[in-house]
Amino acid sequence: MNLFGVMDVSASALKAERVRAEVVAANMANAETTRTADGDPYQRHHVVFEAEGAESFKHSLVNHLGGSGVGSMRLGRSVTADTSVDGGVAVTGVISDASAPLRRYDPQHPDAGPDGYVSYPDINPLTEMVDLMGAQRSYGANASAIQAEKNMVASSLDILK
Repeated sequence: MNLFGVMDVSASALKAERVRAEVVAANMANAETTRTADGDPYQRHHVVFEAEGAESFKHSLVNHLGGSGVGSMRLGRSVTADTSVDGGVAVTGVISDASAPLRRYDPQHPDAGPDGYVSYPDINPLTEMVDLMGAQRSYGANASAIQAEKNMVASSLDILK
């Protein structure tokens, strides 16, 4: 991993957490949507993350330590290092929740069925807020990591003056 590899990893996490926050916001906004363009109630969405670089921890460690030399010797066999940046996260998709809609009795609602029940999305605002807080905390942690690396680079440049 090069000097800016940490920034690349944190940048990928920032992008992923932004998507997660947007999906949570869409879920919250549509918590009472009883009819979409398809005619069904809105369904909750989830973000699916995947680690970038499908390598083992051992391979990542060897790459981090330089590929050959001390790192390879400690691991017992030689594995060559590649130049790609591993350890990031990618959003592989946004999937719809398959849970059944909640049914509430409201015969006055325009989307009420003949029995008087209306189908609402199965969205719990408390669950969505917990997801949003998790995305916010992760976003802040990755922003702090980028700032720390920027400070380390600036300090290194000051030493070289």
